[in-house]
Amino acid sequence: MTQVTELQPSDGRLVYDARPARWRIGLIALATDHTTERDFARMSPGAEVAVYVSRVMNHNPTTVENLRRMAPRLSEAAALILPDEPLDVVAYSCTSASVAIGDEAVTAAIRRAKPGVPCVTPPSAAAAAFEHLGVRRISLLTPYIRSVSEPFVGYFAARGLETVTLTCLGIEDDRDMARLAPDSIAALAREVCDPAAEGLFISCTAVRAAEAAEKIEQALGKPVVTSNQAMFWQAMRTAGCDLPVSGYGRLLH
Repeated sequence: MTQVTELQPSDGRLVYDARPARWRIGLIALATDHTTERDFARMSPGAEVAVYVSRVMNHNPTTVENLRRMAPRLSEAAALILPDEPLDVVAYSCTSASVAIGDEAVTAAIRRAKPGVPCVTPPSAAAAAFEHLGVRRISLLTPYIRSVSEPFVGYFAARGLETVTLTCLGIEDDRDMARLAPDSIAALAREVCDPAAEGLFISCTAVRAAEAAEKIEQALGKPVVTSNQAMFWQAMRTAGCDLPVSGYGRLLH
């Protein structure tokens, strides 16, 4: 016969930490996202930074109309991240949808589920990153079709950034965007970044640009900001973590 012992939660041998990790980042990724979680794991400076992920249904092709269809689902996705437990920040991992829906609307939807929790979007993080880096004139590279890409020019202009050149690759499916090889992204970046630009922004959380950012910076001799790199940087800053990260461009140093 098996002897069973059940300890009580108040047993003096059970020692509890205040929380499993010091900094807690909530992440809302797209249902089809292959890239963001992997990028966040690579860029994490240590076990004290924890990322808790939920997903939101999205639809291809990537059009402005389909991007806006995510807005009503954001509250539900946010609510699934550690219900009734505190988070330091919530990041919404879609650059083009943040522009199409609007940062304010994204934040409002997330805060309906997570009242008072700061929110980060990739384009707002990119704008903050360029301000931090002292960059005012940028070249912009996106994987999207033209109608999804062009609103970025006005978005960044409203935040004090001049877009010198805009190059879009015309890809309609974000799963194909995730298949772009980092070396191919690096080659394109070197080709399209205008000499007059002070920095380069590579848009899209699906694109594996973060792992190529430092290589591109070395080739261009100017700062390179990518969606996931900027979003992770801003999320860590918002959470209160200023630990440096090497290998992903000067922004995270």
